[in-house]
Amino acid sequence: MTTQPAVVDGYVAGTWTIDSVHSDISFFVRHLGVSKVRGSFTEFSGTIVTAENPLDSKVEAVIKTASVSTKNEMRDSHVRNADFLDVETYPEMTFTSTAIRPQTAELFEVDGELTLRGVTKTVTLKLELNGFGTHYEGHAIAGFSAATEISRSEFGVTGGAAGAAVSDKIRIALEIEATQAAQG
Repeated sequence: MTTQPAVVDGYVAGTWTIDSVHSDISFFVRHLGVSKVRGSFTEFSGTIVTAENPLDSKVEAVIKTASVSTKNEMRDSHVRNADFLDVETYPEMTFTSTAIRPQTAELFEVDGELTLRGVTKTVTLKLELNGFGTHYEGHAIAGFSAATEISRSEFGVTGGAAGAAVSDKIRIALEIEATQAAQG
């Protein structure tokens, strides 16, 4: 039996759908060892279940790899090809949570399985529970921020000279707003 941690005031148990219009999935990668290039994915979906005991909560998300955008079409085309994401062969990357550990009332570590280019690895997200509220249209909303770092070579993303043109380490940042699913 797991002990329920103290959580942010107003915690709401329920099932939530990620609102891709009000959410952001971004990444940062070092270029030529001196600057950082930022990119994002514009098409994604997912479900978050906030359980009565927050440690029993779950997350599942799907990201369309072809939706990658670095605000440079030539670079985006290269990132979509077989050197990097290979979007023709691997049109989606997925994340499924496997465990949650409290750090404070608002900070958690979320372990999960990230699948990218057909390779599944365990990653840990540092998650901040931003809170729960009511949208001006009357439905319940929740906000989460999360971050992690991965090694792209561990997922078979080997395009470019790792450590030379594009670093092996990729920082991932998520700003998620979710809408509570209708109770039925």
